[in-house]
Amino acid sequence: MWVDGRGKRQAVGMGGVQRVPGVDGRHSMEDLSSMVLVNSENQLTVTLLISIMAAVLGSLQIGYHTGNINAPARVIEEFFNTTWRSRHNQSMPEQSLTFLWSLSVSMKDFGALLGSLGVKGLADTFGRRNAILIVNALSVVGAFLMSMSKATGSFEMLIVGRLIFGLFCGLVMSLNPLYIQGVSPTNLRGAFATLNQVSFASGILLGMVVGLETVLGTEENWSLMLSLSLIPATLQYMSLPFCPESPRYLFINKGKEMEAEAALKRLRGNPEMVMKEMEEMREEAAHSETRVTVREFLRKRRYRQPIILVLIINLGSQLSGFNAIINYSTKMFAQSNFDEAEYLTLGVGAVNVAFTIVAFFLVERAGRRKLLLAGFLSLAICNLLMTITYSILNIVPDIRNIQVLVVFFLISAYEVGPGPISWFIAAELFDQSARPIAMAFTSMLNWGGKFLLALLFPPLLNMCGAYVYLLFMCMALFAFTFNMFRLPETKGRTFDDIAAEFRGAEGIPLHNKMTFNTFT
Repeated sequence: MWVDGRGKRQAVGMGGVQRVPGVDGRHSMEDLSSMVLVNSENQLTVTLLISIMAAVLGSLQIGYHTGNINAPARVIEEFFNTTWRSRHNQSMPEQSLTFLWSLSVSMKDFGALLGSLGVKGLADTFGRRNAILIVNALSVVGAFLMSMSKATGSFEMLIVGRLIFGLFCGLVMSLNPLYIQGVSPTNLRGAFATLNQVSFASGILLGMVVGLETVLGTEENWSLMLSLSLIPATLQYMSLPFCPESPRYLFINKGKEMEAEAALKRLRGNPEMVMKEMEEMREEAAHSETRVTVREFLRKRRYRQPIILVLIINLGSQLSGFNAIINYSTKMFAQSNFDEAEYLTLGVGAVNVAFTIVAFFLVERAGRRKLLLAGFLSLAICNLLMTITYSILNIVPDIRNIQVLVVFFLISAYEVGPGPISWFIAAELFDQSARPIAMAFTSMLNWGGKFLLALLFPPLLNMCGAYVYLLFMCMALFAFTFNMFRLPETKGRTFDDIAAEFRGAEGIPLHNKMTFNTFT
């Protein structure tokens, strides 16, 4: 794939050079709509849609337990104190209570960090679909323990439940992109992978709403609130077993060509598309090793640049300020003297969902590269504005309204690019044999970043004040600069075509024979 001197993308294949229509920016909206419709008619099937929706039920559960824990914090802390008093005939010291609550909240992220280590073993041994079904049991067990903590009078059960649920988080947020990209057609691969983030963000908003004191975040109902993730877990068990396994896993990992073709027929329903994708998988299999160990993953030259790219993209994403806003927005709005801070936090959740949906529609039109660059640059600007508004809040109290808008803009910048793309870009930059390790690496970076930020942001805020956002700004600018010069576009390209850029090369080629290649 290259760009000619007139700005048109060219595809180089067996039949020579072919012009790829619809990407030179001169098509009307009607043309774009008709092209999407044609693609949908050729490649969208009921089986494919059900497979995607069944898979993302896992990320819905994760989002739910991310969003439901903040609003009822005071009620659950009181349960901790009451349980301690019944055991020791005295109230728990304030510092101990704060530590115990922080441990309860962060245990999910710590469990996710540990769970990331099992992605490769499960994905390669049991397959992408079956691995998702296996780890779904961790969600069921974790939700059951959390919901039973009140009835048994054991806050330890809630903490252990969040740890087990965390193991599920670390596994499924990597297994989902592996499965989704394995069953999706090339031109819809990014959009469907973005649905994982749409589901996650929707779960956060749902958890925020259900956790309100006017809904289920009460002394009587908080345990029921923690059990509701059992509903999507059950729905996944009722739907995903009837969906096909990833054809790429069956063909490239297991050598089961007939089964892979049968799965593709169910997913595509178009014999020509099946033949074309089978040929693509044969080409990819010819360039892929049967298996790659962690040591080989770290030592091979072909993986060196993709590893650095995944590292920078994920650290830039996690240390961009988004997680600080999501975790502490209610307290931030309360400190700005907003009376109904929790409802502004609901606004944060609504913006979060809205712009993941925007990303779903943009990722296959604008491409991963442009969305990442625009997102990181916007995040840097928003963090600079956060520093300014936070610094003068005491002098100009009315600036708090501008601060709310800046928070909303920061959330939207994250979700249009770095948020969803950071979770699936590794699956596109690595070949089939290295993909599970790459996704495990992605999961460790994401959850490790969330865990560290949850622990370090409060003391950093106390130490640096408003200037803590300048740290986030610097990280976003670094990620923007690095990716501007090093990240290739992966939109609309086969896995083998992307991997070919790294095979036998020390770095990513920024130039080709015709023109500059970074904005293709």
